[in-house]
Amino acid sequence: MSYDRIAAVDLGSNSFRLQVGRVVGNQIYPLDGLKESVRLASGLTRDKMLDAPSQLRGLEALARFGELLRGFAPGAVRAVATNTLRVAKNAPQFLAQADAALGFSIEVIAGREEARLIYLGVAHTLPNPQTQQLVVDIGGGSTEFIELAARKELQAIAHAYQNAGWEEAVGSSGTAKAIVDLLELNGLNPGGAGGITRSGLDQLRSALIEAGDVEKLKLEGLRPDRVPVLPGGIAIMAAVFREFGLERMTFSEGALRLGVLYDLLGRYHHEDLREATVGAFMQRYEADHRQAARVGRTALRFLAELNPAAGSVDHSDAQFLSWAARLHEIGISVAHSSYHKHSAYILENADMPGFSKRDQQRLARIVLAHRGKLERVQATTREAIDWMLIFALRIAALLHRSRDDAAEASIRAGVTAKGFELTVDAEWLKSSPLTAAALADEAKQWAGLGSDLSLRKRR
Repeated sequence: MSYDRIAAVDLGSNSFRLQVGRVVGNQIYPLDGLKESVRLASGLTRDKMLDAPSQLRGLEALARFGELLRGFAPGAVRAVATNTLRVAKNAPQFLAQADAALGFSIEVIAGREEARLIYLGVAHTLPNPQTQQLVVDIGGGSTEFIELAARKELQAIAHAYQNAGWEEAVGSSGTAKAIVDLLELNGLNPGGAGGITRSGLDQLRSALIEAGDVEKLKLEGLRPDRVPVLPGGIAIMAAVFREFGLERMTFSEGALRLGVLYDLLGRYHHEDLREATVGAFMQRYEADHRQAARVGRTALRFLAELNPAAGSVDHSDAQFLSWAARLHEIGISVAHSSYHKHSAYILENADMPGFSKRDQQRLARIVLAHRGKLERVQATTREAIDWMLIFALRIAALLHRSRDDAAEASIRAGVTAKGFELTVDAEWLKSSPLTAAALADEAKQWAGLGSDLSLRKRR
């Protein structure tokens, strides 16, 4: 499904931002936007807990965003959270309230996924996105590093980037914008050059050191909300210039939220990066494509019988079931014994471009539960639809244990007041004692959760 308007929400460590865009073909034109200086990272205690005032600031900002987003379809809005909510131990509790305040589900994305989306956003603002770009984005959660610490972190990656090379260095997001404004408004760049220059950055750094306190810094364009994070941002940017040997950096208005919008647009146009990631994982872990296809077809048919609303292949739940079917055996590349546990571990912990951490956890749960004891996922699986996906995948995998292309058994799935039911041909079941025994064991697994799996024999 496609939409005329789409929106992205970025829950950053310093600011929360909302961007609404109008979709015209393959382009997105800004319609509206909001920014709230929440300073979420400042509310992290020593033991990595978000304090109450920072949570309140965040929830109030999201409630205001939610008012602007009223009437948007769930699929037209994507909200992502970054570093602070990756590290906060009480993030799950905060996110439950945040989802309610915003009115949409919020995804915590991994660092690599954040970097990919930022690059995507920057690339769409450049005159020639095909050129090789070095994109530097310094978020609010990064500014806790002093310069030497930043240089130490950068030394580990600088060589690889220099080998790849780039034609232009580009800065993005709030810290880079604040530095650009200070350099240009105060004439610190040589010859009136735009963007960020090494000389201008050195002058800005010297001015900060001379002032001794950022509160005493008297510069045109220094916004109060940037004061707490400016020293760290300057230190990191200076370290980037030194380690990468840069003399100049341009600035792009494109950032995470624009990348989120274009990634969302790609999904509507069937250019979903998640599909490419699943295909790459199947290849990397040498999955049996034919077996995955057999299991996937049967599982999707069962899901359509259990929940007709999810019958379309474009439905998000059908997509997840399809991905789980394609990836459920990747753990065999580690060891056949308990391979479902290996599969789940890979899916939860690997870098999977296009997937949020919540997406990966959901995939991991479904795959972990496709065989063996259901009690392993009982505590973490609360949604009824996820139990349907697990049921569909378990029965499909059970029925295709022979791994051949024999005609599929005539079995139909249904939902009952107490659980699930399967309608099977009595003669077929009688001639398939291994499957009959497996289905009996399956009924015991569901009974252990307080749910029924009944067999109706059709004659």
